[in-house]
Amino acid sequence: MLCRGFVQFSLNPLEQIAFVIMSQAGIHSADRNRATIVGARSGILLEVTSAPRIQGFRGEFLWELEIAERQLTAVAEAIPAEKYDWRPHEKARSVSEILVHVAVGNFMLLDQIGVPAPADVYGALPTETPARMWAMVKRHDELEKTLRNKDAVQSLLKRSLFTASESITRSAAEDLDRRQAFFGEQTSFRRVYLRLLAHTHEHMGQLIAYLRFNGIAPPWPDWRPDRREP
Repeated sequence: MLCRGFVQFSLNPLEQIAFVIMSQAGIHSADRNRATIVGARSGILLEVTSAPRIQGFRGEFLWELEIAERQLTAVAEAIPAEKYDWRPHEKARSVSEILVHVAVGNFMLLDQIGVPAPADVYGALPTETPARMWAMVKRHDELEKTLRNKDAVQSLLKRSLFTASESITRSAAEDLDRRQAFFGEQTSFRRVYLRLLAHTHEHMGQLIAYLRFNGIAPPWPDWRPDRREP
């Protein structure tokens, strides 16, 4: 039983699994549109808001992005600061480099569809492509090699994910069908958003392997109760 305000209510089995995953991962903003989890080990409060999800692709995308954001930021928090330079091979990215790569990748993809890259991160960029894109790539290489502090890396990652969420939230449904040159071919804004989501998941999977290499369990329980460690 959980408390809604001061009223107890029950969750169905699937909701219970979701709640356990979110609360044990330390999720305080479990769902921007539907619920906020306050507290942790005792007296957990689930405050349900009335804002409905956006209908159509944008709402479905945001739903999936929220999952990716919760998990990736939980992984970033679970890895100790002293492990942020760890890499499994000299040619592989380190923990901090992967997280920065995801963050700047988000900014670059959003810039492709008209969301300007933050000036405090990139400085003055050329206005024309492909010069603009290659200037961003050069800056990405610099950031991956120099931004190693855990707090700074996490801040950049969260900022990029928030920017992605705000971008699609504020867009109109018809914007998704707009066409844009994207790595040498014409594609829709919808596909650029999908690339952002796929790229985030790709590197989250990589970091989960890094956790295992370092003897760190993923910071959420198995969704199946029968496979959870006692």
